[in-house]
Amino acid sequence: MIRLRGHHLLCLLGYRGMGYSPDFCTNMTAIYERLREQPQTRVVLVEGPDDICAAYPKDKPPHCEETSVAHRDSRVLEKLGLRVGREMSWADVCGAVDETMEAGDI
Repeated sequence: MIRLRGHHLLCLLGYRGMGYSPDFCTNMTAIYERLREQPQTRVVLVEGPDDICAAYPKDKPPHCEETSVAHRDSRVLEKLGLRVGREMSWADVCGAVDETMEAGDI
């Protein structure tokens, strides 16, 4: 199971191999590829830092704990009609995005 916060659902859909550091990119790419290759992978929606945040560079300000990031998470989950604690497949996450998001939302 992969732990994901709200805004990372959208980050993963648009991921292009760039990020905060080489280690961060390696971790994000591994998560991205697993979800892309195995869309039935289970994810759990979490509040705060998740499996992507785990590789955030320690030498940078603690971005993953900022109120603005938590607010972004909440807005994404609200728009998708999802809540923290929900477990679902990545395919179902993608379906929720397809059903509710419009280009201007992102």
